[in-house]
Amino acid sequence: MNEDGDGLLTIGALARLTGVTVKTVRRWSDEGLLPPAARTPAGYRLYGPDAPARLETVRTLRELGIGTAEIRAVLHSERTVADTARHWADALDAQIRALRLRRAVLLAVAARGTAAEELPDVHRLARLTAAERRRIVEEFVTDALDGVDAPAYRAGLLAAAPDLPEDPAPEQLGAWIDLAGHVQRPEVRAALRRLAEYSGRVTPAVPSATAAEDAARVAHLMRERGAAALAAGLAADSPAAEPVVAELVAAWLPTQAGGGTADPPERDDACARRALLEQLEAAAEPHIERYWRLMCAATGRPQPPRWGAAGAWTAAALRAHPEPGPGLVLPPVPDAQRALYVYERVAAHVTALVDAVPGEALERPTPCDGWTVRQLIDHMTWENLMITAIARDTPRTDQDADHLGADHAAAFRDSVAGLLAVFTGSGMLERTYGPYEAPGALFAQQAAVELLAHGWDLARALGAPTGLAPEVADEVLAAARGIYGAAPRTEGGSFAPERSAADGASGADRLAAYLGR
Repeated sequence: MNEDGDGLLTIGALARLTGVTVKTVRRWSDEGLLPPAARTPAGYRLYGPDAPARLETVRTLRELGIGTAEIRAVLHSERTVADTARHWADALDAQIRALRLRRAVLLAVAARGTAAEELPDVHRLARLTAAERRRIVEEFVTDALDGVDAPAYRAGLLAAAPDLPEDPAPEQLGAWIDLAGHVQRPEVRAALRRLAEYSGRVTPAVPSATAAEDAARVAHLMRERGAAALAAGLAADSPAAEPVVAELVAAWLPTQAGGGTADPPERDDACARRALLEQLEAAAEPHIERYWRLMCAATGRPQPPRWGAAGAWTAAALRAHPEPGPGLVLPPVPDAQRALYVYERVAAHVTALVDAVPGEALERPTPCDGWTVRQLIDHMTWENLMITAIARDTPRTDQDADHLGADHAAAFRDSVAGLLAVFTGSGMLERTYGPYEAPGALFAQQAAVELLAHGWDLARALGAPTGLAPEVADEVLAAARGIYGAAPRTEGGSFAPERSAADGASGADRLAAYLGR
């Protein structure tokens, strides 16, 4: 190794000793990181005994990403290794954050299917500082609430301004980008202003200590009762919904007393129900609900509970029952075996009609709520499945799911068979259900009414004869009058106002006219 006879190392010997290439040793030497101790008469570099250790230090610092100037300062004792490491660790942190942000942007772009012309805006929004992000929300709130006297509401909005983590997940970054676009929409600002005006009108200057807790408790009860009503197939405008509405109003009224608002409702009456409905509609404002969901997604906060179908049911029930009624009066209990026979005959006729529906007709419109033929068959299938689940004490909550799969006819037939099985084999027709002890035979009667009414809708959509189940249709009409006779005919409800049937109309046609078809 000692090639010069004086204890010095040639560049080749130093390279072999340390495993560093001659080219790298020469470059570091030229940069002043590894100065030679001497030179040969021919000008070749010679390195002293400390060169291998110094070279290892240089190599280690370079592998850690530290720059030449910093290494030179360490070697010349101008800066300690600890100081240098701390400085470069900070620099690496900044680089890592930048790389992670780039990665999040790319993943968000991929997930969102961002178009080329949108990419600059997406990149710009992703690179905003926390102060710049906050400014976007502050400008949104200030503009939307200009002139509105709702300081508590304004303060709550500003306190929740987005604060992305240093390493946002792609979904957080995507939510922030969506939020930044959402708050620019005029309809969102208008919705926020309406909600702020409402809040300023009903929120006390000094809310009670338990106001938030009380509101959350009542909201939970409303979602719970709405979900239970949906699972039980209880129409919001049916007479059986009135006791549910009365229970919810009774739970809500104590939260209004002493709240500081003008004339808070004290009892269940038309004014109280209007006030509660106004609160529900304000809470379910879709533009503002989306604002909060995006805000929570961006910041990693828990998502607020959704009102969803249960909230929509509660609001619809309040509209359908705008003032307290006489309470639930169940129709007379039908003969169980006759109710079963009537359902069997209606189901046989409607099943034959469903079996005849060709695949190309599934997207045709129907007279029923703007549904397609497929959606109508799915609804009839769901009603069978729902009553079957009630008989088995396992209520379903998948009303919005697809219940047909690839074979609509088979799915409907199976739902009919399942319901007939529980009618005949579970004792359902002799039992009672729910807090109002509705007789199981009444479910069979209701199932026949619903199936014949929707079967009529299906026949109309297909251009088929509408005189379904003529041997029992008059009995189904009588059952409908008993079950739904007290139901309010409200806008958007289950039934439109009754229509006149033509002379000589079939029982199914007269049922459709009674239900407002």
